[in-house]
Amino acid sequence: MGILSSMYTGVSGIQANGEALGIISDNISNANTVGFKTSRAEFADVVSKSLKGVLGGNQIGRGTKLNGVTQVFSQGSIVATDKATDVAISGDGFLVVDGPEGRAFSRNGSFNFNKDGELVNVDGAMVKGFRADDDGKITTKLDSIKLEKSIIDAKKTENVDIAMNLDIRQDIIPNGFDPLRPNETSNYSTGVTIYDSAGNAHNLTMYFNKTADNTWTWNAAAKGEEMVGGEKGKMAIAATGQLGYTIDGKLNSQTTSANSFNFTKGAQPGQVIKFNFGDAVMDGGTGTKGSTQYGSASDIYKHSQDGYTAGTVGGLSFNDDGVLAAFYTNGVTKNLAQVAIAKFENNEGLLKAGNNNFRESRNSGAANIGAPNSAGRGRVFSKSLESSTTDIASEFVNLIQMQRAFQANSRTLSTSDELMQEILNMKRQ
Repeated sequence: MGILSSMYTGVSGIQANGEALGIISDNISNANTVGFKTSRAEFADVVSKSLKGVLGGNQIGRGTKLNGVTQVFSQGSIVATDKATDVAISGDGFLVVDGPEGRAFSRNGSFNFNKDGELVNVDGAMVKGFRADDDGKITTKLDSIKLEKSIIDAKKTENVDIAMNLDIRQDIIPNGFDPLRPNETSNYSTGVTIYDSAGNAHNLTMYFNKTADNTWTWNAAAKGEEMVGGEKGKMAIAATGQLGYTIDGKLNSQTTSANSFNFTKGAQPGQVIKFNFGDAVMDGGTGTKGSTQYGSASDIYKHSQDGYTAGTVGGLSFNDDGVLAAFYTNGVTKNLAQVAIAKFENNEGLLKAGNNNFRESRNSGAANIGAPNSAGRGRVFSKSLESSTTDIASEFVNLIQMQRAFQANSRTLSTSDELMQEILNMKRQ
């Protein structure tokens, strides 16, 4: 009977639009959920009767159904925060976390460190990334991001780089350099801070003497009381060498003739420090990067060394490459790990797992995990979070549309009921 079938048609509209109202309500309720992606109801018509069979045409529809729910993976707004461990993705991809229920993927980058030094999300799931080696170089090893230790060990100085100019106009000092009167018997001197094996800082004084045209010697001296066998108030020479220059002021050669630092107070004896004054011509360099000999006052441009004392963690933060770095109180910055980004062939095929998480499925394909901003993966912004993609105004318009459709289908149902009542009343007449 056509009237009876119209009632079922109306019911299908009520059911489909009622479920759509639930989807819209879910979007609105997650308007403030970090990294939330809105869903959209997809309807399909239902045809169950054809008056002419396979000939086509003259078909009667039997209502509608909720054919699917599509995740809309549009980009949410990037909102700056004050938390150093917050990250946001701009572009395609998901953060990777491992929890009690297995691996999940999320756009919510609100992270913090737990009591074991592991980077986790608000649910305690561990954040995955590519660990750094002892030198701070990011590797390809995917593992949990963890602060292994909050104290960094002291490191003795092994290399000192000096960029400077030595005045070619200087005269040769008669009788040469005298360690007992270093300041009076040198053409130029400058200070360099270095560290022994225990992390103790020592101030070295570098003395330079012109010994011939285009030839200089250098002496590295420390305070006598800081050196084994040294005398208080006197400088102790620990390293010496020679510098040669071309006629146009370029560094031609550099050699070291003595190099052994024996610091007191239990430091490692015989510490060797390599002094590098630039790219010498005889070593295949240009002779201009580092030390030169021009007709201007002797002066040091810059110097650096690779030692440091022990330090504790003073801060942690991500950079815009997704690399988590630790800042230590001794001034050292060390990379810990780079956050991993998972990319899928079909984001819409992911399964919602709750708590801002998704899980891969057959429709989504396998996760392709790699570094941020590579192979189509999005960039990572530090001290930022991605806001929900819910547009309240649009959702309210959709809500009104679904409400009207629900009400209209209920009217269809009530009209069909009135017609059925008329049929039942025919027997009484």
